[in-house]
Amino acid sequence: MQAVVLAAGEGTRLRPLTEEKPKGLVEVDGRPILTHCFERLAALDAEELIVVVGYRADDVIEHYGDEFRGIPITYTTQEERLGLAHALNTVEARIDGEFMLMLGDNVFEANLEDVVSRQREGRVDAAFLVEEVPYEEASRYGVCVTNEYGEITDVIEKPDDPPSNLVMTGFYTFTPAIFHATRLVEPSDRGEYELSDAIDLLIESGRTIDAIGLDGWRIDVGYPEDREEAERRFAETHENSTSAGTTEGPGDD
Repeated sequence: MQAVVLAAGEGTRLRPLTEEKPKGLVEVDGRPILTHCFERLAALDAEELIVVVGYRADDVIEHYGDEFRGIPITYTTQEERLGLAHALNTVEARIDGEFMLMLGDNVFEANLEDVVSRQREGRVDAAFLVEEVPYEEASRYGVCVTNEYGEITDVIEKPDDPPSNLVMTGFYTFTPAIFHATRLVEPSDRGEYELSDAIDLLIESGRTIDAIGLDGWRIDVGYPEDREEAERRFAETHENSTSAGTTEGPGDD
């Protein structure tokens, strides 16, 4: 399965960290955010990484070149940053089947494989990793409404009054049907072509989208404090892994 990573954004909210580098090259736990993304996708047996670049695109291309751990990398350019649906349109000609989509400013230690497995079962048109957050934080994200079967029936981008506290995390699987929807999207009030609007078009056309609950954690690294939180989470993960690997030998107290 191919994997698309959206990494064109300027990262203005991460300044000063992004004054001299793109957001994807900001380091978390000693590695760039994009390296974390690529590692997770490699673990999911991605056949190709298709990376959408924009702001300081040459920095990303120079850093990674044409492969990551043996997986070929292809780049497309979003010249104007006009939203996620707009970014996704740049990869349509390169997609040949079901694919993974990851937002390149997210760090995951979570069950991404469950999303991919659900897509490969062939019963759904898309599958999303979703997370419950406090209601007061839901308006920062794309908010999902689900039915009794765990299928997504509506997605609202950054609503003032969220209808639920279930939000999209930035990891998805799709069939190429998503591109028909992204081409039909009109600019939102923010002047962007929203991925959430394309998803709603998929739903309206009768497509089935399953919600897979997050098991683990993820951080959307949008602000410097988010990077600090991700660093803290990784430190906890490393500490727990070390503790779990420590056993008492014979005769130890």
